Amino acid sequence: MNENEISYVVIGAAIKVHKEIGPGLLESAYEYALAYELREIGLAVRQQVPLPFVYKNTRLEVGYRLDLLVDDRVIVEVKSVEGIQSVHFAQLLTYLRLTDLRLGLLINFNAFQLKGSIQRVVNNL
Repeated sequence: MNENEISYVVIGAAIKVHKEIGPGLLESAYEYALAYELREIGLAVRQQVPLPFVYKNTRLEVGYRLDLLVDDRVIVEVKSVEGIQSVHFAQLLTYLRLTDLRLGLLINFNAFQLKGSIQRVVNNL
């Protein structure tokens, strides 16, 4: 599957999770539920993937982690916040640049309707 096909499946699974449990929980609950749904579909999902940070040719362990990495192609950042801020977009775009991946999804589960709370972020796609 290409990035767009993966994102379509991820969005469908996220909507399913949101319909099942609704808003108001911690990000970790949505992350685990979404990872479960994606694995049930047959996608490879890694959670809390360490993201190395290299500065001046030195690898620094600063604790950055991707919430979900789906099929080693799409980053999914799970949020449960009042509203998505520009810093959330910047964070995901930076993760895409550092990993040299092309597509990420920013999903805010703390909404009454999930459809308007999913944002695609692209890096040279």
